[in-house]
Amino acid sequence: MVFISDKAKQKLISLMKEEGTSQNLTFVRVGVKNGGCSGMSYELTFDKKRNKEDEIFQDKDMKILVDKNSIPYLHGITLEYSDGLNGKGFYFINPNAKHTCGCGKSFSS
Repeated sequence: MVFISDKAKQKLISLMKEEGTSQNLTFVRVGVKNGGCSGMSYELTFDKKRNKEDEIFQDKDMKILVDKNSIPYLHGITLEYSDGLNGKGFYFINPNAKHTCGCGKSFSS
């Protein structure tokens, strides 16, 4: 399961509106790829199409897509958003990560 905080949900909805779409028409795609300062980095995009190998999750009325290769790394993850003085942007809380970078955008398992 992939979770989204209330603050992240509001920011996602705001970004969707800026792009002329809505949470009813668009998926939030979360994945991982090799790279980043800790070995693997997170990917966060919008997508209008579900691929055959995608798993779909739903939290707080947001439809979330995760490709099958990313699922083991993202089980139980929470997408958060910060707009504080120490930095703005999305970051992840990953209970599976053995090490994370300070920015919350990469990890190792």
